[in-house]
Amino acid sequence: MSDSRNKPPANGTLGPWSFTRWNTIGQLEALEVHHPLFQATLCLQGAHLTHFAPKDEPNWLWLSDLARFQPGSTIRGGIPVCWPWFGNPARNAPEIRKRILSEQAHGFARTAVWHLEDVRENAHEVEISLSLNANHDFDHEWEGRALALITFSFSIRGCQIALTTTNLAPEPLAFSEALHTYLPTDDATRTRVLGLGNSQYIDTLREWDYFNQEGPVYFDGEVDRIYETDEALTVITPHTRRKLTSVGSGSTVIWNPGPDKARRLSDFPDSGWKNMLCVETANAASDYRVLNEGQSHTLGVFLGRT
Repeated sequence: MSDSRNKPPANGTLGPWSFTRWNTIGQLEALEVHHPLFQATLCLQGAHLTHFAPKDEPNWLWLSDLARFQPGSTIRGGIPVCWPWFGNPARNAPEIRKRILSEQAHGFARTAVWHLEDVRENAHEVEISLSLNANHDFDHEWEGRALALITFSFSIRGCQIALTTTNLAPEPLAFSEALHTYLPTDDATRTRVLGLGNSQYIDTLREWDYFNQEGPVYFDGEVDRIYETDEALTVITPHTRRKLTSVGSGSTVIWNPGPDKARRLSDFPDSGWKNMLCVETANAASDYRVLNEGQSHTLGVFLGRT
């Protein structure tokens, strides 16, 4: 695709497409999809999806009322892309940690401006692909050469995301990653996640020890766990049921900051923890991946109805 499609015209102007248009949200360039069956909003910075909803439905994603749309700032909510490392650099495997030159959590993809590769539309679906070439521009943060390609597929059924990493360097590349999905709820304390029963997890709030999950996951305070599972999950809130089905993932992160941490987080309402939870499709902890030169790995999730 020509570079001209990465240079948005005037605010709200259609591109060379039927349902997709350029827009500016705050100070960030974004693509907005206005399809007869669904809507979506995707920021080029971070390849960050902030809105998806079938027709006449509220946003399937939680977005903070305090979210900032500014260059170099992460967006609180939606689906941040954590890449090429997940979480605190110090908590990653040595093969990953040795490449990281930053103290920033969750990698640099969240604040990098991605390149628009393609927009495909038909009567039932819109597909948008973005890429990020992790080249010399990121030498101050990371020692590696890789290409990340992310594709968003929107339909009345739901939203599918596929993040493909290709190692462009001659030496093996170790990395971790996550699609950090924020989901809304009317009441976190009356919300549960099914599908994790009988799986092991690392509880980061209890000295990173291992525990066994029995039954559904409930939220009555801060939760920060890395589950060693790739099972399909069902999230049940007081008024919705959502299913998340992953590919290329052997780990799932469940997170809610709880009341105390919520007050310390940036761009997060003090009571916001009551209305959200995160279910993150990941390659994290011992589930990190290693690619030889030219090899690729795809991490993906489908968010749909049950």
